[in-house]
Amino acid sequence: MADMVDDFNSIPVGQLGLIALPGCEELAKKVDEYLVNWREERNSEHKATLAFAGYHKKSYIVNASFPRFGTGEGKAVIKQSVRGFDIFIFCDVFNYGVTYEMYGKTIPMSPDAHFANLKRAISAIGGKARRITVIMPMLYEGRQHKRSGRESLDCADALQVLCNHMGVDNLITFDAHDARVQNAIPHGGFENVQPIYQMIKALVKNVHDLQIDNEHLMIISPDEGGMSRSIYYATVLGVELGMFYKRRDYSIIVDGRNPIIAHEFLGDNVEGKDVIIVDDMISSGDSMLEVASKLNELGARRIFICVAFGLFCNGLEKFDKAYDEGVFSKVFTTNSVYRNPELFEREWYCEVDLSKYISYIVDTLNHDMSVSKLLSPVERINKLLIANGFRSKEAQ
Repeated sequence: MADMVDDFNSIPVGQLGLIALPGCEELAKKVDEYLVNWREERNSEHKATLAFAGYHKKSYIVNASFPRFGTGEGKAVIKQSVRGFDIFIFCDVFNYGVTYEMYGKTIPMSPDAHFANLKRAISAIGGKARRITVIMPMLYEGRQHKRSGRESLDCADALQVLCNHMGVDNLITFDAHDARVQNAIPHGGFENVQPIYQMIKALVKNVHDLQIDNEHLMIISPDEGGMSRSIYYATVLGVELGMFYKRRDYSIIVDGRNPIIAHEFLGDNVEGKDVIIVDDMISSGDSMLEVASKLNELGARRIFICVAFGLFCNGLEKFDKAYDEGVFSKVFTTNSVYRNPELFEREWYCEVDLSKYISYIVDTLNHDMSVSKLLSPVERINKLLIANGFRSKEAQ
């Protein structure tokens, strides 16, 4: 992607502004650093013209704060002019590491509280920005994307509030649980970005003896819902695909869903092969570890877990225990959502950095250029595999 950094011939939509909501400061800061460096080095005969006013700055982060009252109520304050700006708002609605005081008690921020902050930020902009793009790596209420009986449609409602009522022009999310939820906003911009290239790059970097071919590697989907994601991995890597079918008890409901009775494996023989389990998230981790255990019983050599979002809602202890028992070798998750600080102390954990990728997307959109090349990573994956000796040029 390096060749794209200087390939900008169009006038920016407006001065670039990044707003980091509470809990997203670290990611926004990394993106900001990339953009500052690129625009300082970028050679353009137009940089000194009026159309490029404010193009290069020491920082693109907008000065904003989100104070709260003792009752838990909050507000957003934009402390500088953003008139005519092309605004990108970074929002991690799953950052429970952010807390606030309410009636003398320390309260962790819920997804609803983060989403309220997002609406406050848009309200504080007051319609003065030229364009607003929301970067929400894990989609708010993304798992409540369809209706079964008398249920709320929270994700669709949220998208309509942002795009139809609050003036958001684009929403960028990563590895949506079901991207079809974008049908709720047919006239709004919605990009579902797959971090596949970054994930494969991290695998190649951290697993030095990895062999990418049909005899040594296999992609596994832990359920039928994630098959399209796994098919993509298997296709670009040129390896076999397998999946697990979740057999559920539809006679009862526990914690809002039908409990899983068993995981049934459908696929080729995994004996002696490395396997990569691909999914969008680790929530409690129970299903993921059960799938890994089943693969161990089937004779898999090593098991690598690759997910966009590592939430670990029930803590890390069960993963520690499973790792000690040899159930899996590595877990790869992105830095796009909050990670428990204890996670970095685990030898089984590898972080996949998306900040540079997001920076390319922001830079490209600010110039009002197509992001199609960035969203289709096949060419970059092939170059990566060739560069690391997994594939010959003649095989392409």
